[in-house]
Amino acid sequence: MKTLFLTSSVSGVAYDLPRHFPQGTKGLRLAFIDTAAEVKEGDMTWLKDDRQSLVDAGFSVEDYTVTGKTQKQVRTDLTKADVLYFSGGNTAYALQQMQKCSGIEIVRELVTQKGRTYIGTSAGSIMAAPDISPYNQFENLKFAPDLQGFIGFNLVNFVVFPHWGDEYFRAKYLKNRLEYAYKDNQYPIMVLTDSQYVYVKDDWCQVVDVSKAV
Repeated sequence: MKTLFLTSSVSGVAYDLPRHFPQGTKGLRLAFIDTAAEVKEGDMTWLKDDRQSLVDAGFSVEDYTVTGKTQKQVRTDLTKADVLYFSGGNTAYALQQMQKCSGIEIVRELVTQKGRTYIGTSAGSIMAAPDISPYNQFENLKFAPDLQGFIGFNLVNFVVFPHWGDEYFRAKYLKNRLEYAYKDNQYPIMVLTDSQYVYVKDDWCQVVDVSKAV
């Protein structure tokens, strides 16, 4: 059994997530894995907002990074969490750091076999795919010089394209992502606005749009 919430921007949808937890979210330990944000520059208010939204949603949030950790450390630390949250940021860098600690299979095992819930935002949602290359292969990989391929967590059979409709990302999509997205790509693409998230339960999924909530 697996449960995932793949968001474009969790700060805009986190308040809607608790309704999917039968026992509620209070007391659930959430590992806030912000590895992807380590190489981001400029205003980081979005990261703070994402974190606070999860606190406000009732989770017990603990900051975490896989950078510099061994495989044993990552397994021990993440096993203690009820929810694994992967932040936005640089997808390639985050994937590289997961490769270095051999953490990809750990996350996959915890989510698909051990009942941990996976929440992703932007980069974190992209990494849930079998392969992140439809989104990332034309990005600047200067922060991921040791990246060994584009294989993701393989938790879903599609690739999330976040921030759909956002003016800031418009140029990026029009410049190269849309042109090459389906080139040699065998996976469906799921575009998400900042007010949407994909709720995944086992092999079933649903796009939830909180902007249309009554």
